[in-house]
Amino acid sequence: MRLAIGSVIVGLGVLALKALAWGLTGSLALMSDALESLVNVAAALAVIVALRVARRPADDNHPYGHDKAEFFSAVLEGVLIVIAALFILREAYAGFLAPQAIAQPVLGMAINTGASLINAVWAVILIRNGRRYRSPALVADGKHLMTDVVSSVGVLFGVALALATGWLWLDPAMAVLVAFNILWSGSVVIKASLSGLMDEAVSEEELATIRRVIAEAASDDAALEAHDLRTRHAGPVTFIDFHLVVPGAISVEVAHALCDRIEAALMAALPGARVTIHVEPEHKAKHSGHVVLS
Repeated sequence: MRLAIGSVIVGLGVLALKALAWGLTGSLALMSDALESLVNVAAALAVIVALRVARRPADDNHPYGHDKAEFFSAVLEGVLIVIAALFILREAYAGFLAPQAIAQPVLGMAINTGASLINAVWAVILIRNGRRYRSPALVADGKHLMTDVVSSVGVLFGVALALATGWLWLDPAMAVLVAFNILWSGSVVIKASLSGLMDEAVSEEELATIRRVIAEAASDDAALEAHDLRTRHAGPVTFIDFHLVVPGAISVEVAHALCDRIEAALMAALPGARVTIHVEPEHKAKHSGHVVLS
């Protein structure tokens, strides 16, 4: 939550700097950069709301918790990016029709550069901590900020080129490039978030880890097979469920202890995992597409 609040504070500071650079220069390219920062602030506020909702414990209406709230935040961020891009394209079109000279370019570009450096540092912090805490909202926010940094570098280059050549049309042209760049980044954010909303399975790497942990945790006991393994993710939580085949003669107590050990091993390998194991007798074994236990 502190990172999300920090994003709002950093975003407001960067927005103020970029708005100042735009006001000094009147550059459409710098305007597009400032507008993207406005989206960042709105997205950071959405992340705070999403994280507050996601932290709520499970209740009668939401027995699986509220973790998916983070995905809605990321989708909203993508939508805001698209809206900003369309506005920039409209302003750039007007700029092509009536190009304007850029005022106080050196000071404006220096201010914009400082704002971009702040964004770059904060983007790295968000991405690293988002991956550490398995938070798609923080990772999405960090990746968008890094995209903002890249587009800011392009904007500064374009403004400098327009000044060096006297080609004023380069200013709105750079604004158009920024618009297309943030449209692309918005589509990436939305796609990643929709995968979580659609209960997409974990990555192949995580799936391999889950299979290995199940096999190792059950290898010294009476378990014969694990099949029908299913996974999905919701924010920082990974849901895992599968069927565990054991000899029909073993007691419920022994089977329960075995399940507890497998569950503990999975939670150690994937912090935040929620595991459901359905125990079956040996005649339910499928002998195909299963985790081999020895």
